[in-house]
Amino acid sequence: MSATEVSRSEEDGSVGPARVDLKLEVVVIPVADVERAKEFYGRLGWRLDADFPFDNGFRVVQFTPPGSGCSIQFGTNMTSVTPGSASGLYLVVSDIEVARRELVARGAKVSEVFHADTPGAQFQPDGTSGRASGPAPGQDSYGSFATFSDPDGNGWLLQEVTTRLPGRIDPAETAFASTADLASALRRAEAAHGEHEKRTGRRDEDWPDWYAAYMAAERAGEELPT
Repeated sequence: MSATEVSRSEEDGSVGPARVDLKLEVVVIPVADVERAKEFYGRLGWRLDADFPFDNGFRVVQFTPPGSGCSIQFGTNMTSVTPGSASGLYLVVSDIEVARRELVARGAKVSEVFHADTPGAQFQPDGTSGRASGPAPGQDSYGSFATFSDPDGNGWLLQEVTTRLPGRIDPAETAFASTADLASALRRAEAAHGEHEKRTGRRDEDWPDWYAAYMAAERAGEELPT
């Protein structure tokens, strides 16, 4: 048996079957008009990965949002779920104002940025009480939202995440999904480093190391350097 086929229990040291990664890579959304949905997601700038029709009427279309490790699929003869019934589909962004402006420019009808005064308000229909206008106080990570729907009514939820909670990201494998995410992280590191230099009262010649440590810690949800 190879090393990749076994794993050792952290609790008792026993050897057992290796754990296989389970990667969520595709979510099926129900639509009534495939061509209309294809035009909508294409206009958003999402990557068209596939459009495969078959003689028996089955058709699958796949799009991937920019920087996403998960794609969506829709088509014909794929699901019996009522078209437009998908909701709370998360799109995590590093800058919600920039993401919202881009979606609006591409023709999506996006709500204003809001935060939840009542827990769970982000999952309720637009106009429901419990939503407060504007980003989360202090721009708290995970706290700012915006919503939009596709032509069938499938609901998408933008959520701004800048600093991850601990344990969500392996700090040894810090990575950014896009150049835009990396640029946003650099801007936050620059601002934090400026405060660091104010506290120390001198220019930090090793600022690249400080930036790297800050960005890796922020991504992994660990304590940030000061």
